[in-house]
Amino acid sequence: MRLAIFDLDNTLLGGDSDHSWGDFLIGKGLVDAAEHKARNDHFYYQYQNGGLNMVDYVEFAVGPIKGMSRAEREALHRDFMRDYVEPMILPAALKLLQEHRDKGDFCLIVTATNRFITEPIAQRLGVDALIATDLEMVDDCYTGKVDGIPSFQAGKVVKLDKWLSDWPDDNALSMDDSIFYSDSFNDLPLLEKATRAVAVDPDARLQKIAQERSWEIISLR
Repeated sequence: MRLAIFDLDNTLLGGDSDHSWGDFLIGKGLVDAAEHKARNDHFYYQYQNGGLNMVDYVEFAVGPIKGMSRAEREALHRDFMRDYVEPMILPAALKLLQEHRDKGDFCLIVTATNRFITEPIAQRLGVDALIATDLEMVDDCYTGKVDGIPSFQAGKVVKLDKWLSDWPDDNALSMDDSIFYSDSFNDLPLLEKATRAVAVDPDARLQKIAQERSWEIISLR
């Protein structure tokens, strides 16, 4: 099987699920609106400029649900999916995923956003697997800390390499003939590792790099 890899936010989604989670928490009255919005926007600005400290951001994003039971978290996420994620799902992205399935490709999302936010989204999109920033849990509750390394920038390559090395040998997947779709220059390490790099509605820095390297540029918007 060929490995078809997809970034999630602003690639398969017409928006950023991580940043939208902050807006959702504000709307639910679970955080101080002014303070949370200011910090959320500041972290997003750092991400757009390549200087985000993912550990600090994850602690900020997950902090409001620390100590919540699984039932409470799942109820919150159902509302988040309905009110924020569903409107961001792009018909062209669903079509692209289906085209890869029809070819027999293995569809994998590799995202910097944490697993709590993204796992239900990956299930909704029907991909085969998800690599995300994992969260530490104690007694079935989130501690607010990252488990392992964040799936961000070069960390995406590290986590993908580990994931591939753990794959059963009798049905091995590899980066040979792989394709990776992303919108962000933050994903340059993985774009360079894939056999085929595709820039999807790219930010300005990735647009320039893609043009210089003759990478394919597409839009799903």
